[in-house]
Amino acid sequence: MNMPNMNMQNQQTRMPEPPGVVSTKDALYLTDMMSWNLLSAKKAHFFAGQCQDPELKAEAEKVGQMHQRHYQQLLGHLGQHANQQQPLNNMQ
Repeated sequence: MNMPNMNMQNQQTRMPEPPGVVSTKDALYLTDMMSWNLLSAKKAHFFAGQCQDPELKAEAEKVGQMHQRHYQQLLGHLGQHANQQQPLNNMQ
């Protein structure tokens, strides 16, 4: 067996554009990702509120803001996808 040839077969290629439909599996994964980011943002904010050290408090707030941004980005992507879809009753 030729190993370099085998590695070429296992490499994934990037899609030029996203698919027109979100599968159930993808939707569940996106839901999980949003939940993880929202929970992480809440925990970081809570932790920041408990901190006495100003540097540690600032870092915890930055972490919370980062997770909140990720949550908002996912929500925005899902909103764009929903706006691009046409209801079945409008199709002719």
